[in-house]
Amino acid sequence: MSRYLLTISAATGVLLTALAGSASAQVPAKPADVQAGTYQVESSHTQIGFSLLHFGFTNYSGLFSGVSGSLTLDPKNPAGSALNVTIPIASVQTTSDKLTGELKGAQWFDATQFPNATFTSTKVTVTGKGRAVVTGNLTIRGITKPETLKVRFIGAGVNPLDKKYTVGFEATGTINRSDFGVKMYVPYVGDAVDLRIAGAFERQG
Repeated sequence: MSRYLLTISAATGVLLTALAGSASAQVPAKPADVQAGTYQVESSHTQIGFSLLHFGFTNYSGLFSGVSGSLTLDPKNPAGSALNVTIPIASVQTTSDKLTGELKGAQWFDATQFPNATFTSTKVTVTGKGRAVVTGNLTIRGITKPETLKVRFIGAGVNPLDKKYTVGFEATGTINRSDFGVKMYVPYVGDAVDLRIAGAFERQG
């Protein structure tokens, strides 16, 4: 390896170490230390993953992105927090271009007639340190049903790249797609859809 490549490698290592140290130093040890306020979804790092059983053979996964919305957060009174998000249906992605196109069609999500899914929280119940159950109204294809998500606090602090105060959570839940009129191939392709959500939010003001 040339001296030039060794220099670049060493410099990259120093930079990554510095960024990692900076980030970890600003992550609060306790969820109660998170700054209260109004947050906006950080769309670039918010992902909604989904997985369902495919003909009893495999668990097939996909992803929604481009999420927008807001979070009102009060760490001293988590039950008073509120979440509203909008998910563009056309953002759906799978590893198959053919299937991705089909999912946007009328037999599945019908992105033309119903371009967005939404979730509006109605209740936040703390279940442990940094953990809560969030109940809310989920709307897909114009059909609204109450659903629950198990939420876990990941961390918060100043993003070392854009200098914005950011808080992150992971959420999991299971919904039945047929409840929302998405019945294509049920029961051969699973009705139950597991959700795994990575949510990042930037504090406003």
